[in-house]
Amino acid sequence: MRIDKRSVIVAVALVALVAFLMYRGSQGGGELVGSDDRGAKTITQYNASYKPWFHPLWVPPGPEAESLLFAAQAAGGAFVLGYVIGRFRGMRK
Repeated sequence: MRIDKRSVIVAVALVALVAFLMYRGSQGGGELVGSDDRGAKTITQYNASYKPWFHPLWVPPGPEAESLLFAAQAAGGAFVLGYVIGRFRGMRK
């Protein structure tokens, strides 16, 4: 079975569009809130005297730097995954 490149591109674009629309529909103010923030808020609701036992070693200077680090991490993971898949495919041939 041969898969057409155009159909793959259209499928990826549709998945990205649906994910974007689902995200925009679920967010009220458009601000990104991670699970760390939600977890801390939930803990303080149940225990107002809670004090965190761990503090980060380094805090990024802003949300742009945090996004850059996240994107670099995702790119590194994609590179490793692509390398492993390519390596196995090359060994099969």
